[in-house]
Amino acid sequence: MSIKYGLLTLLAGTPMHGYQLRQEFEATTGSTWPLNIGQVYTTLGRLTRDGFIEEVPYRTRGGDNELGDEGQRIYRITPSGRGHVDEWFATAVAPGAPPRNELAIKLALAVTRPEVDVSAVIQTQRRSTLQALQGYTRAREHAGDDLSWLLVADSLIFAAEAELRWLDHSETRLLRHRNSSPHEPGAGSSGAGDAVRVAHPARGRRG
Repeated sequence: MSIKYGLLTLLAGTPMHGYQLRQEFEATTGSTWPLNIGQVYTTLGRLTRDGFIEEVPYRTRGGDNELGDEGQRIYRITPSGRGHVDEWFATAVAPGAPPRNELAIKLALAVTRPEVDVSAVIQTQRRSTLQALQGYTRAREHAGDDLSWLLVADSLIFAAEAELRWLDHSETRLLRHRNSSPHEPGAGSSGAGDAVRVAHPARGRRG
């Protein structure tokens, strides 16, 4: 994810230095996507180069301690930067190339290996995803009235719920494949003719 729009949006509110921007970004997103300070300053350099932000001269800071000392670089957004932020908010996020999904790749490869118990792989992942879902739900409950973090938490919860539904669907597909082609690879290590029997700790507990 590009962080430039996040930093620009924060600077549209008030001038800040790099460490403040990192703290504000992480506070706004519930520390879900922590930023490396080097990444922040690299992005600030590019935004300055492109004319979207500029450094606040120390002599014009008005003695405001919140703007940092002489050793800190304070940045403010430019009119061009504000226009860039406005354009970002007015434009839909275009779907790009699908991100590499390690779980999908793991299952796709697992079904090609007869020694792999694919149903066990699914069950292990289901337990992990359910734990993550429960953690996100608890975090949302403690978010109070922090709308920014509530929106991020909702996104994480919906993504985890979608992964659980996909795992259920994948298990059903595996069962159908096993029943129709009991000797095909990917049937699992428990025997070609065995039915898939996996507990569903998530069912009946979501929502």
